[in-house]
Amino acid sequence: MTSGGPPQPAPTAMPVENRPDPAVDRVGSGVGGRRPGRPPDGDLPGDPPADPRSPGFTTGAHGALPIVVAGAVASLASLVSTVVLARLLASAAYGALVQLLSMFFVLSMPGTALMVGVVRRVSAWELHGEGCRVAPWTVRIHRRGATAVVAVTLVVWALRGLLVGWLSLHDATGLVEVIAAAGVWVLVAADRGLLQARRAYRTLSVSLVLEGSVRTAAMVGLAATGMGLGGATLGLLVAELVVAAHARWGVALTSGGAHIVPDDRPLASDGLVIAEAAGTAAVHTTRDLAADILTALASLTLLAVLQNADVIVLGSSQPAHKGPYGAVSVPAKALVFWALTFANYLLPEATIRFHRGEHALRQLGHAVAVLVPPASLLLICAAVAPGRFITVFFGSRYASSAPAFLMLVVAMVFLCLTVVLTSYLLGTGRRWVVVVLGAGTLLMVVLVIEAHGSLTATARGDALAQGCLATVLGAAFFLMHRPFMLVRRRDR
Repeated sequence: MTSGGPPQPAPTAMPVENRPDPAVDRVGSGVGGRRPGRPPDGDLPGDPPADPRSPGFTTGAHGALPIVVAGAVASLASLVSTVVLARLLASAAYGALVQLLSMFFVLSMPGTALMVGVVRRVSAWELHGEGCRVAPWTVRIHRRGATAVVAVTLVVWALRGLLVGWLSLHDATGLVEVIAAAGVWVLVAADRGLLQARRAYRTLSVSLVLEGSVRTAAMVGLAATGMGLGGATLGLLVAELVVAAHARWGVALTSGGAHIVPDDRPLASDGLVIAEAAGTAAVHTTRDLAADILTALASLTLLAVLQNADVIVLGSSQPAHKGPYGAVSVPAKALVFWALTFANYLLPEATIRFHRGEHALRQLGHAVAVLVPPASLLLICAAVAPGRFITVFFGSRYASSAPAFLMLVVAMVFLCLTVVLTSYLLGTGRRWVVVVLGAGTLLMVVLVIEAHGSLTATARGDALAQGCLATVLGAAFFLMHRPFMLVRRRDR
């Protein structure tokens, strides 16, 4: 706490039945081993109590470590599957797989939006002592979601002929499986939102590792049996079903312990001044949930377009270039998957602290720091020996795409910064981010269309648009936090 902060109120006596468990580290109470006088913007303030009976529960900066490890394993597994499938499948089939996977990530965005809504609603309820509302609400979400997945899958199966022509696919192989897998992932996202809101980061990390490893094994294994593209997409669906079952089990395992304790402390004086936080309603209404989900859906859909529009546009205008461009786009876009992984840590930290009138700048720093090593390594490879990199990992038939590699990596580095900042802003309920993302997406699509299917021009246009977007979003984020920075400087 800085010298200018208001004094903390003295503890008052409580009835025995209402006293917190001595084994629990009550936020701001100094109980359970917390040292008095520790800065309120450090690693532990604002963290929920650690209940040893609650499996997979981790708080504070330590919560980032399991996510870092899980993200590394999941990203490595994704890269391995991509490299192996590029060698197993014919060029046309591999190009179709890249296009279908791009569709999967675009269609799974509603799930990520639902995850944001779940985190914000559950955090608000549990911070205000209304955690009993969580279980029945999530049961309804799953029942309706499962019904919707089945209905959408049947509709896609019936209309697969029309969709094939519209998407410029050779045939309907893998289309229904990918749509169904994206629907199942929406259900996974709802459960991961519960794990995030409860900061059960270890259980969440196991889910991420399981998804990466099972997806790799199933897609590569079924494709290698001679099923080709159909086997790879079926493996994706199998993996998502396995992950959905594990996520349900993980939520049941953690539902008895890792909850956020309501906090009646005065707002920390050196926390980020968030005027809205003081008036946060005790009840997270249906209107609040709808606004959260719609904002997140719009933002994340735009992020998905920013990540995959170049592949889709180029594939539609120059189908012969889909395979070579996919070879350079996959390792570059793996950086974005890595950044999206840390939304599982940054989003709940920003959300919970926002409800308490605090900030999560240190947690934002954690997310950015872990992106630096892989981004630097890939930039060096793309700048020094792009042709050798592509040939070694994807084969000489894709070497023609090497000149586009560096610009595409630069574009994805900028997009990683955009993803991290967007996760933070969604956690704090900042809806203006949609406008900024929309403008950047429009610029990116226009520049990619103007490339007319050229590999290098497409990557260059992508990099220019992503750089402009990251710069504008970063400047807006800085201005939003400038009052806090001025307060800290004055206190020093």
